[in-house]
Amino acid sequence: MLDSLRREYAQLVTSGAQLLLLLIGLKLESRNSWLICLSVMAAISILAWLSALNRLRTVRDTPTSKIASAAQGYVELRGRGHPFGDPLLGKLSLLPCLWYRYRIEQRESGNKWKTMDAGESDDTFILRDDTGECVIDPEQAEILTLHHDQWHDGDYRYTEWKLIEHDSLYVIGQFRTQGGSSVEFDTHAELNALLAEWKQDMPALLKRFDLDNDGTLNAQEWMLARSAANREVARMMREAQAQPDINIVGRPRDGKLFMVSNLGQDKLARRYLLWSWAHLLIFFGALGGAGWVLQKTTI
Repeated sequence: MLDSLRREYAQLVTSGAQLLLLLIGLKLESRNSWLICLSVMAAISILAWLSALNRLRTVRDTPTSKIASAAQGYVELRGRGHPFGDPLLGKLSLLPCLWYRYRIEQRESGNKWKTMDAGESDDTFILRDDTGECVIDPEQAEILTLHHDQWHDGDYRYTEWKLIEHDSLYVIGQFRTQGGSSVEFDTHAELNALLAEWKQDMPALLKRFDLDNDGTLNAQEWMLARSAANREVARMMREAQAQPDINIVGRPRDGKLFMVSNLGQDKLARRYLLWSWAHLLIFFGALGGAGWVLQKTTI
């Protein structure tokens, strides 16, 4: 069973809205209510079709990159998932995983279910291919996973979705490299901050640079202090730039699709193709229904 996680897909939300509008039209049974419901259905369907078509084109047209040679920006990657540090444990199952989402529901009268608790992890994990690895920050990602467990205990229903270690993952999002050679280091700001920190401990500052022991720093002594601070800042910059680069994939700032899935690219493309056709059929069906209502009421 395929479940959409992290955020509800527009396709699922709009399908529910379309069904609700159809039920409202059946219940009210008036010309105007039918026209309103069918018109709104048509509008929702065309928006959902555009959303599915955009996802289809993104999945199909974005070229797959290797991690070691990926350009900074919007990329598509494939690899195996691995934990970042100690393995994460599922909230309900307590089994090792890379990411989880859970929901706890209680049965109410009429066999309805009320959500009592829900949540998901935001821990980072590693994507690794045959050229290198990068960190996946799943915050605000659309996550599709095949790992879905559900069980009951009395009047409670427990549901958990997971990505697990060694899953073959498809990732599309914003790729950036930080640390090491790409680190931004403002030497002027760092120098001012370091001197301000030294001034907080004047006895230590005087002990180091008050050469004539008069209890103050003259111009020459202050220049010595600034020279020492400059050397310290240069050392800090060298250490920062010597750190290894870290590749990170996260949410694009321009609102483009950010997806993590253990479903292959071809299956994802087929999924969005089917959704696009479904919404297009509903659109034309709603238009045809509205035309039929108008024709019927004018006869």
